[in-house]
Amino acid sequence: MTSLHTTPVRRRRLGVAAAAAGLFATLLTAGPAAATPDPGDAPTGRTAVSARQQAQATAAIKSGEVPGVDEIVHSRNITHLANVPKDALQGLNTDLAFQGKYAFAGNYDGFRIFDISNPRSPRTVAQVLCPGSQNDISVSGNLLFLSTDSSRSDDSCTSTTQPATEKSSWEGMKVFDISDKRNPRYVAAVETACGSHTHTLVPDRKNVYVYVSSYSPSATFPDCQPPHDGISVIKVPRKAPEKARVVNFPVLFPDGGNPGGPTNPGVSQTTGCHDITVLPSKDLAAGACMGDGLLFSIKDPENPKIIDRVQDNVNFAFWHSATFNQRADKVVFTDELGGGGAATCNEEIGPKRGADGIYDIVGRGDHRKLVFRSYFKIDRPQADTEVCVAHNGSIIPVKGRDLMVQAWYQGGVSVWDFTDSSKPKEIGFFERGPVTLDEVTTAGPWSAYYYNGYIYSNDIAKGFDVLKIDDRRTDPAKRVRTDELNVQTQPDYFAR
Repeated sequence: MTSLHTTPVRRRRLGVAAAAAGLFATLLTAGPAAATPDPGDAPTGRTAVSARQQAQATAAIKSGEVPGVDEIVHSRNITHLANVPKDALQGLNTDLAFQGKYAFAGNYDGFRIFDISNPRSPRTVAQVLCPGSQNDISVSGNLLFLSTDSSRSDDSCTSTTQPATEKSSWEGMKVFDISDKRNPRYVAAVETACGSHTHTLVPDRKNVYVYVSSYSPSATFPDCQPPHDGISVIKVPRKAPEKARVVNFPVLFPDGGNPGGPTNPGVSQTTGCHDITVLPSKDLAAGACMGDGLLFSIKDPENPKIIDRVQDNVNFAFWHSATFNQRADKVVFTDELGGGGAATCNEEIGPKRGADGIYDIVGRGDHRKLVFRSYFKIDRPQADTEVCVAHNGSIIPVKGRDLMVQAWYQGGVSVWDFTDSSKPKEIGFFERGPVTLDEVTTAGPWSAYYYNGYIYSNDIAKGFDVLKIDDRRTDPAKRVRTDELNVQTQPDYFAR
């Protein structure tokens, strides 16, 4: 059996192991060249800590319980192949998408394209300046999609921040033509109610449907009025993306959804969805919608139909994301307790909050139900100065097993097995030590995804990482290849 003990400490300076190629790539602006990154889009993400917490973190490092500042540790079955630090785009790194030999990395200031034909030495192909948090990203054919969930002065890539209380403000989806990877071209924009925090593609031959997740309406926001209890559905013609438009706003919560506190203390009120994952081969979708988890049919992509809905008003604070297993008889939901700005991987919070919830899907057709089985949370100690909570991950495609790689912010990258829904277990990990000991700072992997034999991670602060896992349980996945991967549009890896 593979040993999972931490490897000896390896101290490294930021960028020492980075692939140098691409660090001087030309910054592209999808609009007038005068654009500059707008710090107004970046969340504060910093909270002072007490002298006691600093002392505890220092003691944990000295004892070896927690890695030192910026120190890398990992299990023996994980190898760190490369790190590419931030370059022209200095905002927070966000989500990832893949196509052929390319990786597409979101950033609050725009997006970056890497050539990953040599995973040990990723090369920057393009960097596109287009501020607008959080720039959730996906690709389909020659189109790239980018979410804007911050109020902007207009829909251009040279826009500036502007209050959502102003009618002229803009938030929504941007579409780029990436037929020339070195020179992405901005081709369309669609404004959506309450912006686009995340989005999910449902592609077909002629069109790409985009499910737009957004939330937190206010009576003071002209374009984000309550109730906001559904999602926007955009139809994008592949051959004429400039004709993209909203074709429906299905109401998912006719009763208003989870009321949150004070009825359910500590639980987010449902005012929309945070993220949706679709499994097109099964005509299924799972929605993580603040205070609710959903299972719904997408046989008619313009008119999704709810099959089942669940709540966890004891341990889940914010339903953040969802992942199906390959057989579509399980869903992993994540709870982003603290909104990605708090240290929740500690004894005070415990193993059931800020964790994954594993649900079996039982029954058939429209009578299927989500049945809770267990929680999974990393048990590796984290300092109270480290933001750590369940975040974005993907399936590792191995027949007969349910394996997943997942980001945990400063908790690092975890590889875990939920084949037995009731007894999940970690089988590998990679993490850096605290970014600092004098404040709580949002950092660490935003996303960690398995793509064509390697694990790719977008670290919020440190850049783009490439990992390799060598383990008898995950090795069969190395033989599985896909031409395109948007994790929220899960492929059927074995129907080929």
